[in-house]
Amino acid sequence: MRTFVKLTVVLAFVVIVLGAYTRLTDAGLGCPDWPGCYGELTVPKDSNKVAALFPDAPLESQKAWNEMIHRYAAGTLGLFILALTVWAFIRKRKHPEQPVLLPVALLCLVTFQAALGMWTVTMNLQPLIVMGHLLGGFTTISLLYLLSLRLKRVHMPLGDAKMRTLSGFALFALLVVIGQIALGGWVAANYAAMACTDLPFCEGNWSERLDIAGAFSVPEANTYQYGAHDYAERMTMHVAHRFGAYFTAIVVGLLLWFGFRRTQTSVIRSSLNWVTLFLVIQLALGFSNVIFMLPLGVAVAHNAVGALLLLSLVGLNYKIARNA
Repeated sequence: MRTFVKLTVVLAFVVIVLGAYTRLTDAGLGCPDWPGCYGELTVPKDSNKVAALFPDAPLESQKAWNEMIHRYAAGTLGLFILALTVWAFIRKRKHPEQPVLLPVALLCLVTFQAALGMWTVTMNLQPLIVMGHLLGGFTTISLLYLLSLRLKRVHMPLGDAKMRTLSGFALFALLVVIGQIALGGWVAANYAAMACTDLPFCEGNWSERLDIAGAFSVPEANTYQYGAHDYAERMTMHVAHRFGAYFTAIVVGLLLWFGFRRTQTSVIRSSLNWVTLFLVIQLALGFSNVIFMLPLGVAVAHNAVGALLLLSLVGLNYKIARNA
C-alpha cells in the first residue's frame, strides 16, 4: 500500500503541474462545458458542429486538449484515491494501526475538487473558485504525502526537548507558506502576474496606487477570463504576493537557521536540506518570472516547486512532531 500511496502522490503532482499549464496557456475555458468537451468525451474534430452547438465558444483544439488532458489526469487521481480508501478499510481488519481517517478525508476532498473543477468552467473562471481549486489541489497532495509518511514507519529517537521548542516555529512557517500559495493563486486567477515588471517592488509610484479593497474583491462580470480588475487592483495583488515572498523567505530562513543549530538528528536535517533547496529554487523562479516576462516553462516550474516546498515543510513538521 505504501507504494500505491507514493504513486498517488506522484499523480497528484502531475495533476498540479497540468493544472498550472492549463491556466498559464489560457485554456481554462478550452472546453466550455463539463465534464466533456463540446458535448463529447474527447476534443471534437467537426468545427462546424461545434459552431452550431456553441456559437459563442469557438473551438481551439490545442487549448481544448490542454483542458481535457488535465481533466483525464484529475479523474484518474480521483479513482486512485477511491481505490486507496477502499483498500484502507479492507486492511483495517487485519492491521488495526492502518489509518482510515486520512483516506476518507482525501476522498471527500477530491470529490469537492471535482465540483470546483466544474464550477471553474460553469462560472467562467470566477477567481475565488479558481483559487479554491488550486488550494484544493495543494491540500490533496499534502494529505497524500502525510499518509505516505504515516505508512513509512521511520524510527526516530523521541523526547528531544529542542524539537518541542522548534515545532511551533515549523508550524508557523508552514502556515506562512500556505498563505503565500493562496496569494499566488489569487494573482494567477486574476491574471496579475505581470502587473509589476520591476524589482524589488514595482515600477513608478506604486505605493500611491495601491487599492487593497479592490484587489481582494470580486467584481461582477460575464466572464473572468483574462481578468476583470483594473491595473491598480492587479498591481496591488502582485505587490502583496511580492511582499509575501519576502516575508516567507525570512520566516523559512529563520526556521532553517534555528533548525540546523538545534538538531543533529539526521532525519530532521535531511528535511531541512530539502526545505533549503526548494526555497532557493522557488525564489530564483519567482525573480525569473519578472526578469524574463513570465516564460511558460518558468511559470509552470514556479507552481511545481511551490508544491514541493509545501511538501518539504509538511514532512519537516511531521518528523519534528515525531521527534518531540
